[in-house]
Amino acid sequence: MSKIVIEAAAVSKKYTLGTIGTGSFRQDIKRWLSNSMGKRNDAFFYSDKAPGNKFLALQDISFQIKQGETWGIVGSNGAGKSTLLKIISRIIQPTTGHVRGRGTIGSLLEVGTGFHPELSGRENIYISGYLLGMKKAQVLQKFDEIIAFSGLEKFIDTPVKRYSSGMYVRLAFSVAAHLDADILIMDEVLAVGDIEFQKKCLDKMQQVANDSQRTILFVSHNMQAVNHLCRQAMWLQQGKMMAIGDTGQIVDKYVGSLQKNVLSLQWQDATEAPGNEYVRLLSLQLVPQLPATTAVIDIRTPLTVKFTIRNEQEDVLLNAGLHLFNYAGECIFDVASQPIRCKAGLVQGECHIPGHFLNDGAYYFSLIIVQDTSIPLYYYEGALHFEVADYRENTTWFGKWKGAVRPQFPFRFEPSIQLTDH
Repeated sequence: MSKIVIEAAAVSKKYTLGTIGTGSFRQDIKRWLSNSMGKRNDAFFYSDKAPGNKFLALQDISFQIKQGETWGIVGSNGAGKSTLLKIISRIIQPTTGHVRGRGTIGSLLEVGTGFHPELSGRENIYISGYLLGMKKAQVLQKFDEIIAFSGLEKFIDTPVKRYSSGMYVRLAFSVAAHLDADILIMDEVLAVGDIEFQKKCLDKMQQVANDSQRTILFVSHNMQAVNHLCRQAMWLQQGKMMAIGDTGQIVDKYVGSLQKNVLSLQWQDATEAPGNEYVRLLSLQLVPQLPATTAVIDIRTPLTVKFTIRNEQEDVLLNAGLHLFNYAGECIFDVASQPIRCKAGLVQGECHIPGHFLNDGAYYFSLIIVQDTSIPLYYYEGALHFEVADYRENTTWFGKWKGAVRPQFPFRFEPSIQLTDH
């Protein structure tokens, strides 16, 4: 049974809004005396009792993380994610509650945190290692591997003040990922750097999680990366814990909260409709076949996507495509119509998705119009948003159903007939 390496109990963090102090000790004393003697309020000082000056960045957060687990933390900007990681990293103290940890912590909370700009990349590797509690021999053991992973061999003896932000994060991530910290904390490490290095980072974190008992806490706005790397997740919103559990379920709940259902779009004026000189989108709608107007879309519900476009060209070969995505950014399917020869004017399209095909979750459709089956004319991204509710029958298991789709294929399962000799 894995041991608990991080335990948070009723953690809250309160900040005072506004500017505190003048920057001069003498002026601070003078202003404090004036304020204490009942003179007018000063903008540099705030009373603890004054309403509106306190801000709760975290409110009563509790959880347990076991050794070897990989956790994602999701939420919008200002949700309290970075504040929580700083408390776990012992950079700041909680106002109330406590966090207990077991083992050394390697943190990458900001690009180049702890790097000295006047020192070279080589020297900063040693400094980062020392800050993580590593001895010189341990840093030396991983030194060549760190440099090779970062891809900065040519610049390793250059002062890091001359590094770009991408070079900063390459070196910072390489140090944190390769040194032997028991707990690895990553905050938006994929926000900087090219796609190739982002994939390299994900692969390395996956390797670290699989090949050792190291624990990883990962914060990112890239939901696909969170889904790929993490098995457990927590969702923070305005400092509160909204949900905690399986990553797929948490990501679906989080991204579903960002978008409300948009089942129909229509533009009366063609000049204001989205499009270009080749094609204009006049209407687009998702029509669920529901048994009653009060019913919700669930996994049994057949769906029909209907759209109308205005073709602005004469005698052109067109076809349409529908792309369905979940909110993690994964494409569920890409389906195309047959190409047809079109004159200038209105063109209608319709696509039917049967019931018992999609899994429960939040989705959106994008529409593309293509000429000659190879030339994209117009792409309307994120057009229709909808949620599919769960539905179960003939089962007592209510865990998350695996997979992006949930089809009902013919499936034979019956006792085998045994022939006996007489």
